[in-house]
Amino acid sequence: MKILLAEDDLEMAEYIRKALSEEGHSVDHLANGRDALNRATMQDYDLFVVDRMMPGLDGLSLVKALRAAKIDAPVIFLTALNGIEDRVEGLEAGADDYLVKPFAIAELSARIQALSRRPGLRSEDTVLQVGDLKMDLLNRVVTRAGQVIELQPREFQLLETLMRRAGRVQTKTMLLEAVWDFHFDPNTSVVETHISRLRSKIDKPFETPLLHTIRGAGYMMRA
Repeated sequence: MKILLAEDDLEMAEYIRKALSEEGHSVDHLANGRDALNRATMQDYDLFVVDRMMPGLDGLSLVKALRAAKIDAPVIFLTALNGIEDRVEGLEAGADDYLVKPFAIAELSARIQALSRRPGLRSEDTVLQVGDLKMDLLNRVVTRAGQVIELQPREFQLLETLMRRAGRVQTKTMLLEAVWDFHFDPNTSVVETHISRLRSKIDKPFETPLLHTIRGAGYMMRA
């Protein structure tokens, strides 16, 4: 699953990000509620993990803004506020679950899995497809024409980003931010290198290319 983690405690955020990534999830982290809202309106996420107390925009306001923007992906609140009124307030704001700090990663993981099984999380939310290329986000499996394609974690994340934005040009800067969390161009060929590796796996063995280079602009997935 592609998860946006909004948490201003950097140590806790890194612990959560690492643990969920090891379970196969793709996790983006932001420490400011306003930044999280901006990111959520520009990219698609399967689930949000949101701290109640954050700078820029508190978690409660963030979730209300997500729902007002018709973003209906499940939300799990993380909070030190454990009163009944606090929980009711969070759920009424649009959250789907509530986890009180401190908590065990195993419990967070279990709640994420429980939400992923809800009927509201439709198959089209967990399976991406461009032409005959399919990506199963829950099982972390990529196939083309029925053949399983083995990808490294970063290749998987790059392909997921491109498939989620199929039909739209993705610049090098956009990919660096989405996949490597670089908010500047470090003057590296890492994008070009991974695009080449990805193309050799998803395109070269097949007749029709899906990953296209748009000269002077960037890259695009299209059938």
